Amino acid sequence: MLRPLCLLALLATPAFSQTLDDRHLTVIPRTAKEQARIDGVVRPTTDFTAPEKFEDNPAGAATIRASSTADAFSQSSGNMAFERELDFKLGNGLFTKTWVAAPSSTRASDGLGPLYNARACQDCHLKDGRGHPPEQPGGASVSMFLRVSVPGGPSPEGIKEWLATQDDPHYGGQIQNLASAGMASEGKMDIRYTEVPVTLADGTVVNLRAPEYALVDGGYGDLGAGAMLSPRVAPQMIGLGLLEAVPAADILAHEDPDDANGDGISGRAAIVPSGEFGAPMLGRFGFKGGKPTIKEQSAGAFQGDMGLSTVLHPDGWGDCTPAQADCRAAPVGQEDGIRDGLEVDRESLDLVTFYSRNLAVPARRNPGDPVVLKGKQVFYDAGCIGCHVPKYVTNRLKDQPEQSFQLIWPYTDLLLHDMGPGLADNRPEGRASGSEWKTAPLWGIGLTQQVSGHSYFLHDGRARNLLEAILWHGGEAEAARDRVVGLPKPDRDALITFLESL
Repeated sequence: MLRPLCLLALLATPAFSQTLDDRHLTVIPRTAKEQARIDGVVRPTTDFTAPEKFEDNPAGAATIRASSTADAFSQSSGNMAFERELDFKLGNGLFTKTWVAAPSSTRASDGLGPLYNARACQDCHLKDGRGHPPEQPGGASVSMFLRVSVPGGPSPEGIKEWLATQDDPHYGGQIQNLASAGMASEGKMDIRYTEVPVTLADGTVVNLRAPEYALVDGGYGDLGAGAMLSPRVAPQMIGLGLLEAVPAADILAHEDPDDANGDGISGRAAIVPSGEFGAPMLGRFGFKGGKPTIKEQSAGAFQGDMGLSTVLHPDGWGDCTPAQADCRAAPVGQEDGIRDGLEVDRESLDLVTFYSRNLAVPARRNPGDPVVLKGKQVFYDAGCIGCHVPKYVTNRLKDQPEQSFQLIWPYTDLLLHDMGPGLADNRPEGRASGSEWKTAPLWGIGLTQQVSGHSYFLHDGRARNLLEAILWHGGEAEAARDRVVGLPKPDRDALITFLESL
């Protein structure tokens, strides 16, 4: 594995991101003829009189029929062969499995904690959809947590980008609000909202809620000096395998860190160290692109959210710091000769990864409706596709038929963008600054209420509907936001109708 200083030197090299590859995939290279055809297919449309060809299937052949139930996000890829469905179901069983603290008579399920936020993956990703913040200030939530870090060391000479933060010395990288019996939890998150009115061009007033976050009842003393808190609501799970299969080169083609084209948008790649491959990779997952693959994202959640060890995070105490001696001394579920000596063995991690990779994207609803088409044109004309890139063709793959060579419509560039002070958490994460966020995919966004029982959006759920989410956009997205503010009501309503059709 690259040593940290070597990695940081590479991160500081302007052209380094162009060397990133798809080492996590078994890729069959495209021919020149295929690439030319793909370049024409993914070019943004200028015709809004009818849906584009295949637009009703946003995940290509992996798309499934849209369901009217809360299970709309819990189905397997539409092109999955029957013999692979068992692995999907086994992965689902592990994703919904409730873990218990060690020692326990249920030796296949023990090892939870000692500090944790949830007892099952499904506790945060409810119905494989979005989590949500507490309904009332001071209320409890099992699908939202706080990242925490303190300022890192000074930048070495000649290296412009440094690991600007490090784990809090007392609390680690995440606040765990639950604990095993006899242990003290790390505290709980307190949220207070202030209403901020925004007046649109037609006189409509929209109230945004600006949150403030704090740690209360901290069980392990004060936070470290300069501690930074950043909330996270669990995102929806659909289409992850297809995003993982988009060629790195196609994502990097949208980079414009110096805004060379002068459009005010300067997306750049999240580059992160891979624990699995021992090299820098393109960060595709997490709100700031902190993980390169679904497997590493899953292993990180097992460790940070549930305190469970995997081959990528083998310590049985999860996120406990050296200062939390009682936590590190607590019983763990690791035993020689059982589950690879881990709490989540290799096969179980692979099954959860397979399940997460194959949660299917539902088909579009009414893509040919005139109001939807008008809203699509508004979306394009406002410049939203500068970050929410409509479509890609995935890599042709040897061993992932569900994700191989599919035309997909996720509406994301998977790059980091400065979203301005309103959305800033002021907490750097790897290459991402305190005001940068990775562009979220939009597919399935119109089914949020149906699946998750709410319509809360953004990284912390502060936006109570899609219009509020748009109005929070700033920084590189400010010009697009202002165009939406200036829309007449029929056009604004059409824009929302289009988003709800995704």
